Amino acid sequence: MNLKAKHIHISSGGALVAVLNSIDAAKMDIHTLDRIKLFRGRRVETVTANITESDALVPEGHIGVFEEVSRALKLRDGDRMTIILARKPLSLEFIRRKLDRQRLTKKEIDQIVWDIVHNKLSDVELTYFVAACYTNALSMRETVLLTKAIASQGEILRWKKKPILDKHCIGGIPGNRTTMVLVPLMAAAGYTIPKTSSRSITSAAGTADTMEALACVTFSNEEMKKIVQTTNGCIIWGGALNLAPADDKIIRVEKPLEIDAESQLLASIMAKKFSVSSTHILIDIPIGKDAKVKTSHEARHLRKHFEALGRMLGKRVKVIVTDGSQPIGNGVGPALEARDVLWLLRRDPRRPADLERKCLMMAAEMFRMVGVKNGMQRARELLDSGKAYRKMVEIIRAQFGHEIPPEDLRLGKFTADVLAKKSGTVRDIDNVVISRVARIAGAPLNKGSGLYLYRHMGGKVKKGEKLFTIYSESREKMRYALDVAREQESFYIW
Repeated sequence: MNLKAKHIHISSGGALVAVLNSIDAAKMDIHTLDRIKLFRGRRVETVTANITESDALVPEGHIGVFEEVSRALKLRDGDRMTIILARKPLSLEFIRRKLDRQRLTKKEIDQIVWDIVHNKLSDVELTYFVAACYTNALSMRETVLLTKAIASQGEILRWKKKPILDKHCIGGIPGNRTTMVLVPLMAAAGYTIPKTSSRSITSAAGTADTMEALACVTFSNEEMKKIVQTTNGCIIWGGALNLAPADDKIIRVEKPLEIDAESQLLASIMAKKFSVSSTHILIDIPIGKDAKVKTSHEARHLRKHFEALGRMLGKRVKVIVTDGSQPIGNGVGPALEARDVLWLLRRDPRRPADLERKCLMMAAEMFRMVGVKNGMQRARELLDSGKAYRKMVEIIRAQFGHEIPPEDLRLGKFTADVLAKKSGTVRDIDNVVISRVARIAGAPLNKGSGLYLYRHMGGKVKKGEKLFTIYSESREKMRYALDVAREQESFYIW
């Protein structure tokens, strides 16, 4: 059947979707979620069909195309296309096998990942794959195969010298900006450390959001290579690179379900490390009631599997378990966290001591991994001498930023203080509430929004003293954030 293209001007978020009028669908015996092939000249795409009875949306004789289909086929309104029924993706049979608790082969896993990357699976079908891996855990061999398949479907960066250092934090802790200290520190020591980082999904800032307060973070693979070749390191947003593209699609369907299959967590992290050819990888697992990993038992279990997966991939992996019971540092939000980092690198008296302790400990571990003794002392020398700070400035400039005094970072012009309701010792801090208040204030989208902490657990406080200050670039957001901060307990004092 030949039909005319009609733009719907809606994005599916990745999947290739087209909409048929119910009369045309009936003529071809096409049903909702069937696959159809669209031919326009030499271009062809397999898409998922939806059906409408609305002539206003898609008249008879037309086919409505979502933005992804329009781009793939370079369509204009009125372009004629040939439509035929297509077979379902091969990977559906393999997903059913996993639902039935069967082990998957390399060929089967490769096909599933290929179909994910090329948008051959609908969100429903991809969700079934995620659910299958969640309920029927992948074996270690399957996890290795999944890791390699995810990495191989994107570009793999190669470097002329080794070792290639990398680090990753499981996440969930406000203000935990160790990457922005470790990258310039290790690069200043002469090691290559190409760090791709994420933007925030539920927190007040991801590493990429925070670095963006100082420099550009969106680069192509070739641009990233030039930055690293010039400076030894980078801190850029991984979402702009063609590295492990299947991973982002898997994460997108995991979020609404709030599930994180262990095998997919392992494969997700290690595939991205595999993609940048990391040889020595430090994994930070913070534990705490509000962290992603709640108990030391869970952390030890994950550590065992990360290190085993690393060995099977030919990588040296070291896992550390750290305290995730409270925010790390004082700033929460991109510019406020960037200010903490600059204060630390510049050896300013206002630098957060807890963030510095953690960074020194992690740097010592990274030095130990590459055979350097007295790593803690070496790391401290790089900080105290100013070499780490000068390297950070070099990286910032290579990423089209410029050196800026921490005090000149633009913070939200609307501020409000949250005060202690009674005197005592801070016994607990709710990380979830802290992140929520910072996000309501405008972080991470508004770089100057967030909050600044004056107290941490174990600290003494008197009634009426400041616990934290909220910053916002909007008066309305400030009012709402302050209301939430007053209604939802974040500091527990007794």
